[in-house]
Amino acid sequence: MHQWISLLSQNNVGRVLENESLAKYTTWKIGGPADALVIPENKEQMMNLVQLLHTYQIPWMQLGRGSNMLVSDKGIRGVVVKPGEGFDYAEFHEGGVTAGAAHSFVKLSVVAAKKEWTGLEFGSGIPGTVGGAVYMNAGAHGSDVSRIFKFAEIVLETGELVRYSKEDMDFAYRHSVLHDRRGIVLEATFELQHGERNVISETMAAYKDRRRRTQPLQMACAGSVFRNPPGDHAARLIEAAGLKGMTQGGAQVSNMHANFIVNTGQATAEDVITLMQQIQSTISSQNGINLVPEVFVVGER
Repeated sequence: MHQWISLLSQNNVGRVLENESLAKYTTWKIGGPADALVIPENKEQMMNLVQLLHTYQIPWMQLGRGSNMLVSDKGIRGVVVKPGEGFDYAEFHEGGVTAGAAHSFVKLSVVAAKKEWTGLEFGSGIPGTVGGAVYMNAGAHGSDVSRIFKFAEIVLETGELVRYSKEDMDFAYRHSVLHDRRGIVLEATFELQHGERNVISETMAAYKDRRRRTQPLQMACAGSVFRNPPGDHAARLIEAAGLKGMTQGGAQVSNMHANFIVNTGQATAEDVITLMQQIQSTISSQNGINLVPEVFVVGER
């Protein structure tokens, strides 16, 4: 056992799970073990944990619902930080909502609709957490987090607690300042507007129907694998190249949506990585376009 695992276990940092398989924590259902998975349940535990990680220079990464992540078969060395149930809350107030990092972004959009708040409709199909959505500036249907973001409470990698406004977040396409300055979102506040429940519900129903018809929601996957290149769509390029249905081991380019790779049951991370590389190579040679992954590939190779 790493000495630092004992150190973490002896301090108030939340649950410490040693050599924990990460496959069950990702929507791809793929991934080897983390040396330690630590699950803080409140702000104090999270700050204690991050300060210890910084002081003892322990390598770490964060995990939400794992809906945009491919964990290597050998797993992750160091600590994986996953906000626990204590961060799963949402408090609606005049002008918007404040939600914890572990709260489901889909659930947040559904409850907002029931309360007749508009602005979160695009989130009804984003299967991650609030923390992950902020980190990625998640978006769909022509909108994204930056459109409604007001501020977030964040623990920086030094252990410093800060509150970042929209201007601080450096939002861009699937990007935030947290890609460049490491930190963990504790909670975020979004600015919403009053709306008509019927209009909001109809919009979300249309989005849901479109997803049902075009995405392999019944299979283990991680959503869009590649970012859309300027002026085009990754799915269109992949489908035009005749790559729909292509397989590698237990991984397959979805027959429903060409920018989805699905786990047919026994896929490994290497299966998915190989398939991604084959797609990139084909699109590059045929179109001269370098497809950039939207998913994060993490862990020891």
